[in-house]
Amino acid sequence: MGTILSIKDLSFSYDATEVLSAISLTIDKGDYIALAGPNGAGKTTLVRVILGLEEKYKGTIEIFGKDLEGFSEWRRIGYLPQDVNVFNPLFPATVKEVVGLGLLSHKSFPRKFTRSDEEKILKALELMDISLLKDKLVGALSGGQQQRVFLSRALVSDPELLILDEPSTALDPKTREQFFSLIEKLNKDKGVTLIIITHDTAHIGQYASKLLYLDKKIVFYGGFADFCQSKEMEKFFGPFSQHLICHQHR
Repeated sequence: MGTILSIKDLSFSYDATEVLSAISLTIDKGDYIALAGPNGAGKTTLVRVILGLEEKYKGTIEIFGKDLEGFSEWRRIGYLPQDVNVFNPLFPATVKEVVGLGLLSHKSFPRKFTRSDEEKILKALELMDISLLKDKLVGALSGGQQQRVFLSRALVSDPELLILDEPSTALDPKTREQFFSLIEKLNKDKGVTLIIITHDTAHIGQYASKLLYLDKKIVFYGGFADFCQSKEMEKFFGPFSQHLICHQHR
């Protein structure tokens, strides 16, 4: 399958406060990882370190077999941050323009779209079923439609790894189901490796193949079958919560 991400003995602190402690894990191509844990557990920090947005960490990180400090192929990674849902409705950008930003960020000056870029933008819009919205202002769209736009932006460079930080918090239940169905299709049909930060551990169990439960250090990392059979996890989560997560997993 191939290794996408390898982390060994990763620790990270803000000032004197340790946020991540002795994190070691491997993520393989095609994995669908649910990254869960309580508030302040270090979930977003872990993602920011992986993306090179935080420095002064201890340990080693390899992405696609290359050390993070020398890694430059960022177009292979798509990222949907948590605060992307806070969008100024007056910002005069169309759907097509916002999606195109996912390509411009990887270009050197002068940043111009090519015919190939135009095709990639249209393909990303089609994949998310929002082609008809391409000339609409993003601020005029519903929350679910906006989420598809930003996901299209994350996908436009055809990434092999997609990282989403709480992608469903602004969505109603119906739109959330549609969103996760789209994500699942990307994973199964396109082979995109997924890391999704979520507080909804029970719900994500319907889709994810592995659970990474973090509380500054790794509490559990593995398949849901192992989680469901773990007496240690039953003690940690309590039998009711463990049963709820396992019942949702398919």
